[in-house]
Amino acid sequence: MRLHQLLSLLLLTACNVQTSSAELAAPPTHAEWSVATFGGGCFWCMETAFEGMDGVQSVVSGYIDGHIKNPTYKQVSAGVSGHAEVVQVTFDPKVVSYSLLLTVFWANIDPFVKDAQFCDRGSQYRSGVFFHSPAQATQVKQSQNDAVAKLKTRHPKGSVPQFHVEIKPADIFYPAEDYHQDYFKNNPQNQYCSMVVAPKLAKFKKTFASRLRKQA
Repeated sequence: MRLHQLLSLLLLTACNVQTSSAELAAPPTHAEWSVATFGGGCFWCMETAFEGMDGVQSVVSGYIDGHIKNPTYKQVSAGVSGHAEVVQVTFDPKVVSYSLLLTVFWANIDPFVKDAQFCDRGSQYRSGVFFHSPAQATQVKQSQNDAVAKLKTRHPKGSVPQFHVEIKPADIFYPAEDYHQDYFKNNPQNQYCSMVVAPKLAKFKKTFASRLRKQA
C-alpha cells in the first residue's frame, strides 16, 4: 500500500472514531416524554398555568390550525392566517398525567364563549385541544363529557349551554416569536399581565397547589 493511501485510511478511521464518540456523548432524546397542545385565549395566560406544574418540562407559545406557513404574530393577531394561539406542553407522563393537564385546561377557560376568552376577541383566541394520538383523543372527549356532566348538576333543568371548544388532531405547530416566550415572567409590570394574567395565575396556584413544582 502506498504511503499516501495509508495516511488517507488512517485519517478516515480517526474521523469515524470521533464521530462515534460525539454521538455517544449526545444528550438523551427523552423519548418517554409526551406533548400536549392547548388553546385557551391569549397564550400569555395559558403559558403560566402549565409552567409551574411538576412534571412539565417546557411550555412553548405558538400558533396552530391555520393556512399560512410560518405565520407572524401580526398575521395571527389580525385574524388573517386562520391560526389559533396555543401552548405546546412537553411533559413527563410518569410525573404528571395528560388527564391532569386537561383538568388544568378546563379550569383556565370559559368553554361557553366562541372565538374569545376574557377580554380577548377573535378566532385566534378560540379554545381548543389539539391531540397528538388516538389515546389523547379518547381522553379529551371523555374529559369534555365529564365537564358537561358536572355542569348539568348545577343547572336545575339539566341543560348546559353549548360548548365552543375545538377537539381536533394537532397539525403543524409554529413557535411564536422569542419575545412571546415566558412573557409574564419577563414583563410582570405589563398592564395586561398585571390585570389579567396575574389574577389567573394566583387562582391557579391556589387550586393546584399540591401539583406545583417544588422550588429548590
